[in-house]
Amino acid sequence: MKHLPNLLTLANLFSGCIAIAFILNAQPFISSFNNAEYWVVGTEQMYWGAYFILFAAFFDLIDGPVARALKVTSPIGVQLDSLADLVSFGVAPSMILFKMLWATYMSQPEALDAPMLAMTPAFIIVCAGALRLARFNVNQQTSKNSFTGMPIPAAGLFIAILPLLNWYNPYGWGIYFQNKWTIYAIIAVLSWLMVSRIRFIKLIPAKLSAKDLWPQLLLFVVGIAGWFVAHIAIVPIVFVLYIILSFIHKPSEEKIS
Repeated sequence: MKHLPNLLTLANLFSGCIAIAFILNAQPFISSFNNAEYWVVGTEQMYWGAYFILFAAFFDLIDGPVARALKVTSPIGVQLDSLADLVSFGVAPSMILFKMLWATYMSQPEALDAPMLAMTPAFIIVCAGALRLARFNVNQQTSKNSFTGMPIPAAGLFIAILPLLNWYNPYGWGIYFQNKWTIYAIIAVLSWLMVSRIRFIKLIPAKLSAKDLWPQLLLFVVGIAGWFVAHIAIVPIVFVLYIILSFIHKPSEEKIS
């Protein structure tokens, strides 16, 4: 049983690698409706790649609590967790953005002359995530109730939702993610949030008091209630709400020694 937490972390890494394999095979294609051609970015391979990132998030969520429950935490486990997170929530989401940018250029008349450098900003995400993880690992006094900078899993999960929004296209939102400037803006904002000094609330605070727990309860209620109304479209709404609550809520700053 003492190896179970590390096995869960490796399952996170394994899921991230499978996600990358699916994403690498994703290709945009042309569809037609009423004799009008349009590009579809949410192919089935990208769809499955997104779901494997979600599987990785599940394993990332439970490995820490399992390690604490079994009392087998170790420095190796901490470093392994960061390495797995960098792949699953850094490299894999960057590949999604790369493919989405590539698809936007392929839909233009000068598609064959699309510059490869135009797609490379997608990898700013993994670079910002690596910096965020490194800073977290060397910080010996981490708050029990908040993070400094957006956690890389949060950024990675938001990006993983984009192919699903393309696939299900709720309220016609998919078309907005087929615009290169929208994708560039997402890259810039998420990268800045990860390396910023903004305090982001933890979804599971150390103190289960009304003062520290109300933002998490609000996110939970909005997410559950919104799912029955808006389905997948509620996810980016909850993500934006999480950012807003992190700006306005000041949790207790008790440190982990």
